[in-house]
Amino acid sequence: MTGRLGPDALRELFLFEKLDDDQLAWLAERGQVADYQAGATIYRAGEPADQLFVLLEGTLSMLMRAGGTEIEVNRTDHRGTYAGAFFAYLDLPIARSYAGSVRAVTDCRFWVLPAADFGQAVREWFPMATHLLEGFAIQGMGSQQTVSTRERLVALGTVTAGLTHELNNPATAVTRATHTLSERLAGLWDQLAGLADGGLAPDQLAGLVDLVRQATGGRADQAPLSPLEAADHEDELGGWLEDHGVAGAWDLAPPLVAAGVDTGWLERIAATVGPGALARAVGVAAMTCEAESLLEEVSEAAERISALIGAAKQYSQMDRSPLQELDVHDGLESTLTMLKHKLETGVEVVRDYDRSLPRLPAYAGELNQVWTNLVDNAVDAMEGMDGRGRLTLRTARDGDRVLVEIGDNGPGIPEAAAAHVLEPFFTTKPVGRGTGLGLDICWRIVVQRHHGDLRFTSAPGDTRFQVLLPLTQSG
Repeated sequence: MTGRLGPDALRELFLFEKLDDDQLAWLAERGQVADYQAGATIYRAGEPADQLFVLLEGTLSMLMRAGGTEIEVNRTDHRGTYAGAFFAYLDLPIARSYAGSVRAVTDCRFWVLPAADFGQAVREWFPMATHLLEGFAIQGMGSQQTVSTRERLVALGTVTAGLTHELNNPATAVTRATHTLSERLAGLWDQLAGLADGGLAPDQLAGLVDLVRQATGGRADQAPLSPLEAADHEDELGGWLEDHGVAGAWDLAPPLVAAGVDTGWLERIAATVGPGALARAVGVAAMTCEAESLLEEVSEAAERISALIGAAKQYSQMDRSPLQELDVHDGLESTLTMLKHKLETGVEVVRDYDRSLPRLPAYAGELNQVWTNLVDNAVDAMEGMDGRGRLTLRTARDGDRVLVEIGDNGPGIPEAAAAHVLEPFFTTKPVGRGTGLGLDICWRIVVQRHHGDLRFTSAPGDTRFQVLLPLTQSG
């Protein structure tokens, strides 16, 4: 402690400006001035809340614990900012320990008052206000926790529904492919057993294996066939197989065509194994080619599942520190992946990205909440446009800030609603629609958390929400 403040100096602080001379003198006798060097911890979350701190000089950082990690919730140099035991007048658990931590970003000077003195002053000087504040604290915290939980559950439900929808397609493909592959392998063993029983010579079997390897090995180099081209090739191979007495010709032709074989390849098979073993040899070739195709399907589906999990991990920022240097395009793309099921209703996505933008310091998980809400709102605004909806995502540099613009060509925001869209709990959507994360939460994340700006313009056919984020952390 380095000294005291007199009554006149205390009156300059907004927290005490309405107190009378006696009250100011009482506080002046009990409070002291304290200096902290940059980087020092003023107090830690969970410690006994025994002091009220009022900022006189410098910049402080307020931190909270969330998900096992400490995150910054505010940073300010505003003279008179108070922190610490400001609930000391309440006989509640929240008043007994510090809810968060405070650190000095720069060298700081505080006026410090013992919590017991602050609590006594408020209770004795403002008894009715104390009762009102106590009731407000109890009811307000309960209401806010309920609303906050509800908002996050609705948002989680929206994202989970999209992710589940996207995972269902490759998961179904894996299930179908593995079931079919099991059947084909069983048939393949039967055909091989038949070839063995037919007395196929070792050199004939070796020739068959070589030809089958040629067919399966050429799949990757084959140019995709149009449906009409594939049908013509299947007719050609099916006719050749029928002419040579191969049963099930029209079932065997499609996997062979998919592998890129032609009648010349079939002629070489016939010459290698002879007419008696031709049917089984073609069966082995067709089943092997189809098995290769099914394995490719499984591999592609697994890669799709892995990519979706990667996008979900990026979106939720698992295993990452809250404040990080990030590329805004990563968050935008992972958000589009999470909401892909909504975009498949006929919405065209237009990307106008400036990929040369530098990385910026930000809380990626919270920004993803902003992108989710803005994209979801834009898609909902274009509902019923029958494939004419257009979602535009644009990034650009705006001086020392990054601009992210999310726009749609929907009917626009009604004039009566435009003045209220950033207000808490305001919505134009019916119950059960939307992410539950109102635009006021987006505003708080962008403006209060990131010291940026959130603005919008709206006219029929052109609504744009613009997020401006600083490229450097403000002090």
